[in-house]
Amino acid sequence: MARQATPYHQIRALYDDDSITVYQAYNSHIAKEAVKQQTLRVPGWSCERMTWIKPSWTWMMYRSGFSYKDENQSHILAIRMTHENFESILERSSISHSSFTGQKAPVRVQWDPERTPTTRGKLPYRSIQIGIGRAVAEMWAKDMILSIEDVTETARRMHADVESGMSQEELAEKYIHERIYEIKSEEVRRIIQLDAVAADTGEGPSTDA
Repeated sequence: MARQATPYHQIRALYDDDSITVYQAYNSHIAKEAVKQQTLRVPGWSCERMTWIKPSWTWMMYRSGFSYKDENQSHILAIRMTHENFESILERSSISHSSFTGQKAPVRVQWDPERTPTTRGKLPYRSIQIGIGRAVAEMWAKDMILSIEDVTETARRMHADVESGMSQEELAEKYIHERIYEIKSEEVRRIIQLDAVAADTGEGPSTDA
C-alpha cells in the first residue's frame, strides 16, 4: 500500500515566529465584548464547561456552518497565543478516545477527519481539536491570549464562494493559509499521538465536539 502523503495526525495552523492562531465560535454578545476588551473573560463566557479550540480554519467552518449553524456560533473569533502557551496546553492533555480509566487530564485532544475546502467531504487524515477543561480554561482566557479578532465576514465570504461553485483548489488558495506546525517535544508528540497512523490509533467514532 502506498504511503499516505499527509500524515494521519498532523497539526496545520496559521502561525508566525511569535504566535499561533486558533479558532472558536461564539454568540454575538460574547464575541463583540471579547474583541472590544481583548479577553474572553466577558459576561456570558464561562470556564465551567470545556472550551474547544481549533487550529484548522476548514474544520472551524465545518463545525460552525460558516457561522450560520446557530446563534451560539454566529461569530468566528481568531485567537492568537504564543507557541509556548499552545504547547504547554498540549502537555496537560490526554486523548479523548483513550482507554485510560484513571484521573483524566485537564485538557483533551481529539483528532477528527479534516474536511475539504467546501467542508462537504472528509479527507483521509485528521485535524486536531483541543478541549480546555475548567482547571485550565480560566488561566488560558486570562493569561494566554495575545489578541482576538472577529473573522466572521471572511467565513461568510468563503461560504458565498462555496455556494457559487468555486473549486476546492481556488477556495484553498484564497482562504486556507495554514502550514504544518511542528512539535519538537517528544513528550508532547507522545501525549497527543502525533505520530500515530490510522491502523494503530484505536480511535472510536468522532464526537465532533
